[in-house]
Amino acid sequence: MKLLVNFSRGKGSKPIIAQVVLDTGVLISVERAVIDSSEGEALIDVPDDACHLVRDRMASLGATVRILEHGVTFNESECVDCGACISICPREVFSFDEEFRLHLVEERCILCGKCVDACPHHALTLPV
Repeated sequence: MKLLVNFSRGKGSKPIIAQVVLDTGVLISVERAVIDSSEGEALIDVPDDACHLVRDRMASLGATVRILEHGVTFNESECVDCGACISICPREVFSFDEEFRLHLVEERCILCGKCVDACPHHALTLPV
């Protein structure tokens, strides 16, 4: 399960993810992170059965955590199967099937948004 974690470093520079791994024993995969001197956002992947445990522990350390049920989604009626998203995606979320129809593996998505920007028909959206 993917979690979107936002945190502020104003209360100190504790390594939140490392602390949660130590406290819970749950291994966390960081899929994307943007961190500067004052705040950060990380997209992490945790086992489904540990999702709420990790979320609650991170929240207790001052982070805002959102469980993401879905990655990028596409509107099949708007999609023209042009493949613009295939070439730009860093995680190979998109591919063509045998009939050259767009196929996606949502679990690979790291919510970078590159595909959304590249789509000429605005058929792709990120979770709100």
